[in-house]
Amino acid sequence: MRRLLSASFRNRLFAALLAASLIPLLLCSALLLQIFRLRMEDRAQGEADGYLDSVGQTLDQACRSFSSAAAALERDGVLSQALLQGSPSQGEVYRLFLEDVQSAQTLARLDLYDSQGNWYCSTRSAAGRSLSPQWGVLYQARERAALTFVAPEDPGTSNSPVLVGAAPLAGPDGAALGFLLVSFYQSDLHRLLDGAVGDSCDLLLLSPYWRAVYCSQPALADSLADDLRRRLLDGEPLSGAGEEFSYPVVQDEATGLYVILRQPQVFDRGTMNILYTISLSSALVCLALAVVLSLALSRQLFQPIQRLHKAIREVAHNNLDVYVPHEHNDELGQLADRFNDMLVALKRNQEQLLENQRERNEAQIRMLQAQLNPHFLCNTLDTMKWISKIHHVPQVADMSTNLADILRFCISPEEFVPLRRETEIVARYVEIQRIRLSGSFAFVLDIPPELEEALVPKMMLQPIVENALLHGLSGQPDGAVEVRARREGAVLRLTVLDNGVGLPPELEGPYACRDQEETRGHLGLYNVDTILRKHYGEQFGLCLENRPDGTGTMVTATLPLRYKEDASSC
Repeated sequence: MRRLLSASFRNRLFAALLAASLIPLLLCSALLLQIFRLRMEDRAQGEADGYLDSVGQTLDQACRSFSSAAAALERDGVLSQALLQGSPSQGEVYRLFLEDVQSAQTLARLDLYDSQGNWYCSTRSAAGRSLSPQWGVLYQARERAALTFVAPEDPGTSNSPVLVGAAPLAGPDGAALGFLLVSFYQSDLHRLLDGAVGDSCDLLLLSPYWRAVYCSQPALADSLADDLRRRLLDGEPLSGAGEEFSYPVVQDEATGLYVILRQPQVFDRGTMNILYTISLSSALVCLALAVVLSLALSRQLFQPIQRLHKAIREVAHNNLDVYVPHEHNDELGQLADRFNDMLVALKRNQEQLLENQRERNEAQIRMLQAQLNPHFLCNTLDTMKWISKIHHVPQVADMSTNLADILRFCISPEEFVPLRRETEIVARYVEIQRIRLSGSFAFVLDIPPELEEALVPKMMLQPIVENALLHGLSGQPDGAVEVRARREGAVLRLTVLDNGVGLPPELEGPYACRDQEETRGHLGLYNVDTILRKHYGEQFGLCLENRPDGTGTMVTATLPLRYKEDASSC
């Protein structure tokens, strides 16, 4: 056992987890036993509900059959006329009666009475007696105008019906024709309900006054009904804890009877005591075993973990020359090897980090040196501006001023600028092109005030406007360029429109979809599209289209709508 545990840390971990799981078993065993008991009781309750539903469906089906038979009798014109005239042919009435109640005659005894309570015929050989229309079940059926059942208080002999029902019969004009009397005997109910419940359960039907109507074990009918009625009157539960049987009960709406299932309890008191004793004994044994294993495993795991702890503390003090020895080639030994390899890699990374820092400093110095030339050009352009003003050459002065502003904007450290500032630089560039092209085009800015502070990448619009001037308006005498900004939800759309020659169909669509050969000569558009997709994702970028009215091209840049406060919060 010791060799098995020392060979693999995984085995020791498994043993430790097993021991730790046994300790909570002491606290959870009673709970698990209760859950098991409740589960079994729920299962038994579900089984009982299924039996009760089956009995209810059987009784409902029988009642529907009786109602269908009564409806057939009402639709039989010959039989209705015979009942109304009061002097029918006995043989003809009997034949028609058997034909109309054929689907229900095997369920119970069916008798036909006229509206005065005179008996006419029956589905069984014994003759019936005349009844008063004011007699119990006939009176209730006539008052309710529906099939009604009544359980006799004292059935008398075993040949007497235990459940009697009546359905009133009416003609097409609503006139009373008579009654269909339904009589259930013990044999009828036994045949109807046989097999509706399991072999281990007993079925009991009680009247609304909780008197026995039917029981699958006739010898228990009276005593069981008396006991349940006593409990109901005394306010006691029908199924007490620890008793041998439970008594689920439902009331059948069609017959008004209470359907009671006598079901054996899943656990009685003696069985529960045995289960509690066994569970407690097992939990005590498992607890003792878990304590012994935990002590042994804690001693085995303490030493290698302590060595790792000391080494980690040395690394925290920036001592990377430590080494963790190990005695076994198990998981803890492999962990020590990985820790030693990590220290070697960490030392190498520190050295590489220092080298990278030196290279970064050198690159920063070269960048600062490279910025000196643009500053020199800006100062030179300022000098050219003043000289041009002195010599009264305003065009050169304006071009120098605009070019100097553009250069200062290009070398500024900001990566994102307000849309207002971006359009100002575009306007500077357009002024230079006006001087160059002798003002042969119009330029319009359509920027809503609420979008002026939206952040956009620096120098994003200038290449698009330049492409519109150099390519879109080529050869156009009355050219026009418009820069338009619109908000669509959380998206900002910047569109540059011209009234030039337009695009061939193969160049329309998202700019990122075209081949590298197609981007030659349009490096500015390629750079802007790449910047947008790199910054914001592949769903953003440039889209080239012909204007809907066919008068030129429009290039649309889509990007998220952000403001300075949004960028600072991110």
